[in-house]
Amino acid sequence: MTKFRLAHLGLVMAAIGFTAAAPLTGLTSVAYAAESVRAEIGKPLQEAQKMAAAGKNKEALAKLKETDAVGGKTANETYLIERTRASAAAAAGDNDAAAKAFESVLNSGKLSAAESPKFAEALAGIYYRAKDYPKAINAFQRVLKDNPGNTQAREYLIQIYYTSGKYAEAAKELQSSKNLSESQLGMLANIQLKQNDKVGYVQTLEKLAASYPKASYWTDLLNRVTGKPGFSSSLSLDVLRLRLANGLLTKPAEYMEMSQLALQAGNPAEAIKIIDQGYKKGALGTGSDAARHQRLKDLADKTQTEFDAKLATAQAEAEKAKDADALANLGYALVSAGKGDKGLPLLDQAVKLGTGRNPEAIKLHYGVAQNIAGKKAAALSTLKSVKGTDGTADLARYWTLNINRPM
Repeated sequence: MTKFRLAHLGLVMAAIGFTAAAPLTGLTSVAYAAESVRAEIGKPLQEAQKMAAAGKNKEALAKLKETDAVGGKTANETYLIERTRASAAAAAGDNDAAAKAFESVLNSGKLSAAESPKFAEALAGIYYRAKDYPKAINAFQRVLKDNPGNTQAREYLIQIYYTSGKYAEAAKELQSSKNLSESQLGMLANIQLKQNDKVGYVQTLEKLAASYPKASYWTDLLNRVTGKPGFSSSLSLDVLRLRLANGLLTKPAEYMEMSQLALQAGNPAEAIKIIDQGYKKGALGTGSDAARHQRLKDLADKTQTEFDAKLATAQAEAEKAKDADALANLGYALVSAGKGDKGLPLLDQAVKLGTGRNPEAIKLHYGVAQNIAGKKAAALSTLKSVKGTDGTADLARYWTLNINRPM
């Protein structure tokens, strides 16, 4: 998770410094912040302020000890002393003294409505910097109670929960937040893994792939969908299609497997594209298996020639028999060959028939084919309608992610 800055701490240091109070002059009692300050308080307080202004914060803290020896201090005198001490101690890195001074100032009732939240956030930051996480949690909760929209305070609170091992609390805060950054989603995913929340982890992984598409997210996502109980092996080619679309195919065996599955599915045009890409990437056509790669390429070309020769007959037979699977396969193959105007109507027929071995898979292929043919809006609409517990709905959702935010 990104390391957060205490954005308001500098503002608070200015607020509690010397511009907020009129200078004290002379040894007699003077009007200070609309109330009287005795000389025995005013003189060391003024000197402490000057020291702090010059960067001599430790000396300023030592000078303030003279005021501690004065008895019978008024509430205003205590407030002014602790306000100065808060500034000097924070600048000196004396977290204990700063925290006590901030607590005193916050509880004084003398801060303005504009100053109070800044002081509260600065106190929370001091506890955080001191790694006093229980007090930091309480302090940031106090900040958020007064200002629920303080996103930086919420980020700190989440970081503290996570750092201190309060994973459930961190997850709750993250899940209640909107527009999480990549690092925040990564933290939530990490927590879900620690808690063995597989469902939650995949949901977060989907958000990462949707908003911050990277090879690592897509690889994990597709590995997990194939490992889900009930996943149909008949969708293996569809998983490889997503892997190819996201540039995740790198090994010769992967290109070989995918092209062979495409041929088995009756789609030589797709097989040819896969093989051509394998050659272009240098995964095929080299090494000891180069001859094997060439034989596969020749087979795909030959199969495409045979497909074209038999297309009219195959289509007529499929339409006459109202064979949804045959129509869907022919339609997808035509779209893969760049003939969307001929292929999409066949897929549409197959979907409307609803009699295929896996009607949801046919809808999935229809949506992917529509996207290939450049009909993005129609593709997204079709993919949204895909259901099924065998992986079809998951893959349709992942295609939607990929179409909306390609890698």
